[in-house]
Amino acid sequence: MFSITVRDHIMIAHSFRGDVFGPAQRLHGATFLVDATFRREQLDEDNIVVDIGLATQELGAVVSELNYRNLDNEPDFAGVNTSTEFLAKVIADRLAERIHKGALGEGAKGIAGLSVTLHESHIAWASYERAL
Repeated sequence: MFSITVRDHIMIAHSFRGDVFGPAQRLHGATFLVDATFRREQLDEDNIVVDIGLATQELGAVVSELNYRNLDNEPDFAGVNTSTEFLAKVIADRLAERIHKGALGEGAKGIAGLSVTLHESHIAWASYERAL
């Protein structure tokens, strides 16, 4: 399996519900490094997984929808604990939707899978992986 990874970042504010979250139940900020990894079994006719420039552009577009937002105020997340794991899935699903619509070009039709990793710090991160 071949893969490429592109990176961006987001800065958000949010709070959690539930005793398991302790002080994070209060409004707080978080900055995440966001890695999106695209996988395919065979390289395309140009011998690449996907155009890195387009992949970077589309990841940037997806994270810009979340960047500098208080997620507690976003209608899409009403009543939801926007955990790191949950946000990794949101970003992966939004990227997958863009791939299906052709935003990464014709060569991207061979992408078999995608994973998104959100790094909370140098010692903790969460990922979500999905097939396309």
